[in-house]
Amino acid sequence: MAADLAAQLKRQNDDARERIPAESLTIMDAATARLDASGLAESGVGVGDRAPGFELPDASGATVSLSSLLERGPVVLAFYRGGWCPYCSLELRALQARLPEIAAAGATLVAVSPQTPDNSLSTAERLELEFPVLSDVGNVVARSFGLVFTLPEDLREVYTGFGLDLPAANGDDSFELPIPATYVIAASGEVAWRFADPDYTRRGEPDDVIDALGSLQPAIAS
Repeated sequence: MAADLAAQLKRQNDDARERIPAESLTIMDAATARLDASGLAESGVGVGDRAPGFELPDASGATVSLSSLLERGPVVLAFYRGGWCPYCSLELRALQARLPEIAAAGATLVAVSPQTPDNSLSTAERLELEFPVLSDVGNVVARSFGLVFTLPEDLREVYTGFGLDLPAANGDDSFELPIPATYVIAASGEVAWRFADPDYTRRGEPDDVIDALGSLQPAIAS
């Protein structure tokens, strides 16, 4: 049986912390602590709130709207930082592995990042994703969910040192990213479950997503 997502993320983080210089780790940890202290993760759209509507292009350029998805049933909406983030890749692969169960619950899975459509396509192809990967250039939708923050200057330098070119990935020089967050949205448009954490090394478990969808099943059957 495959390890749960938390175990995979911990292994990735442990390996990364062995390779990353101590000075860079200090900057990274301080940035995460400041983001945590800001309360941003708690102030956004939460359980019981109505999910903001959106229309975004998928990796092939077709427009996908939340309203059209909700006409078919519940929606699992995953905000991720980008295909360059190994923790995001682990999460997307874990969700892909549970796609049959998500579909069996009558739900649609979509992922959203600030990457350009071309970079979203690269992510979808590299990870062999069979669900829509949407491009939220400028973080317009992520902002409506209350998830957006600006990468601090010292952390930008660390990321550049890692070879990460966020302006190229996202098509702008704002250095804005979403806090990774996953939502289960009922067909009514109401948020039924949410996971958001300023620590990008932690993600919601697919098991919890499936359980949240299961709690909606009586409503679907009726």
